[in-house]
Amino acid sequence: MKKSAVIIAIALGFLFTTLHASNSIMPTSTYETVTKRLVDPFCISIVKGDLDTVKKLIELGQDVNKKSNGLTPAMYAAKYNRLDILKLLVDKGAKLDVKSAKGMTAEKYAELSNAKDALAYIKELDS
Repeated sequence: MKKSAVIIAIALGFLFTTLHASNSIMPTSTYETVTKRLVDPFCISIVKGDLDTVKKLIELGQDVNKKSNGLTPAMYAAKYNRLDILKLLVDKGAKLDVKSAKGMTAEKYAELSNAKDALAYIKELDS
């Protein structure tokens, strides 16, 4: 009798496990992976202070006013106090009065990040 009870218990265990497993199977779905670059390579070069790469990209036709992650290249140069790059960008037509998505200009980014050289240059241009 004990053997029968154990066998029945094991059988019921398998039965409930099988039923539960078959009810919990979800339909398969397809996932699409999208790679999103937040900051383009031109602006990364500015942040790193790589003047040669910035010059080369401008020669190849890079737009000096194209926003990346809501900021213009001049904003990145001002924010990270890259004075030589900021001067180059201005020489190539970068606009310093453009506002970011947060409503700030390159001057404001320089001010907030305490980029004294870039801030002094921008103020010199304003006067």
